[in-house]
Amino acid sequence: MVCLTVDLIAKKQFKKRSGISVKHYLKTLTHLYFSNKNIEEIGDLSICRNLTVLYLYDNQLTNICSLNFASNLTHLYLQNNNITHMDNLSNLQRLSKLYLGGNRIAVVEGLEELHGLRELHLENQKLEQGEQLLFDSRTLLALSESLCVLNINNNNIEDIRELSVLKELQHFSAAMNKLLNITELEAVLELWPQLLTLDLTGNPVCKKQKYRDRLITVCKSLETLDGRDINELTRQFLINWKASKEANRRRTNNQILARTRDPTNVGQGTHPGHLYRPANAPGWQPQQPPCSGIQIHQTQRLTLFS
Repeated sequence: MVCLTVDLIAKKQFKKRSGISVKHYLKTLTHLYFSNKNIEEIGDLSICRNLTVLYLYDNQLTNICSLNFASNLTHLYLQNNNITHMDNLSNLQRLSKLYLGGNRIAVVEGLEELHGLRELHLENQKLEQGEQLLFDSRTLLALSESLCVLNINNNNIEDIRELSVLKELQHFSAAMNKLLNITELEAVLELWPQLLTLDLTGNPVCKKQKYRDRLITVCKSLETLDGRDINELTRQFLINWKASKEANRRRTNNQILARTRDPTNVGQGTHPGHLYRPANAPGWQPQQPPCSGIQIHQTQRLTLFS
């Protein structure tokens, strides 16, 4: 088992310089590069209090531990390990970018104290058959004022309505999931007024009729959809077309409503063109059907022979 310790850091990363001790080096260390080193555990690194960037991707870590000392950490790269839970992160209150893609995380949680987190990368979790990535509501609420970038590609996700609280999102990627309902999707996107890029490639919703047109219309700040830039003239045309269509629909509904409320409307009964009134209205008389020519002739004959 390989454990990341200060001795290993000194052995692999420290270069002897005149007048600089190992202890001084560790105390002033800001960037630590230990990716792809078969590391399974993090030891006591508390002497490295000035650490701001930590690269531990492509290792064999199964949990996040021994980072409580790293209060100055701003970037943490832990992708492509075997981490199952998002634990022991509450002390990293200066963290702005967290990379956890390619792990075994089933629930996004434990970030309630990270009010400055701006980027969260959770793509390609190695989930059990039938599982999908879930989100703790407390974590989402804590990130609602800060998170600008969210990557949840390829996590079997069927619904993103709970993410609607992330109102500061500017870049959202949820490609290769199972999103299907375009109406629910529109309702969420309307609550992200600052969204600039959106990637939903590989979802069933992409096959819906007018999918691209509908999303461009509802996301008025969007610049790129599924890797393709949005032409501003196209956006304005679609917005105007939608507004015109809605105006026509409202006008038609108002006309129908006015006709149903007006008792003097022209009837559409047996004799179109006749004025119909309710039976209790003043001056109402039953309508008599006109006599045919044969009926008139018979009436005249009866008069002659009476």
